[in-house]
Amino acid sequence: MIAFPDTSFLCAFYRRQDNSPAAAAYFKGLPEALHVSGLLLYELRQSFRFQVWLHARDKRRGYPQADCNRALANLQTDLDTGALVTVSVDWPDVHRLAETLSHRHTIAGGHRNLDVLHVATALHLGARELLTFDSNQRALARAEKLKVKP
Repeated sequence: MIAFPDTSFLCAFYRRQDNSPAAAAYFKGLPEALHVSGLLLYELRQSFRFQVWLHARDKRRGYPQADCNRALANLQTDLDTGALVTVSVDWPDVHRLAETLSHRHTIAGGHRNLDVLHVATALHLGARELLTFDSNQRALARAEKLKVKP
């Protein structure tokens, strides 16, 4: 496995934002399917739905249901066609790795729970790269000798 994405990368790929061109170009250039975990897919879908909730309460925030539906449909198409592949993860091993990462880096770096879990998952799966636009998560991945893209 070459790369494991985080939610910021996938959000940029499935929902238009400043980083979308970089996410699309990197995704297009991958020589293999992009591997994702069930946890990552859950976080992504939850993020899309939460944006709809925000938008329903304040039209200046989040985005409409139609945008969410489009992003979820595109995600499902990529899962159905094999552009994205859900991989099995040994969660006890990932949790052990995450605890180690948390012990090493969180007090000094302020890393969030799911960011630590995504880096731990990438390490567990043997990824060489973490795909993220999150600067704090980039620092954690680099500290663990992962290349950070795009």
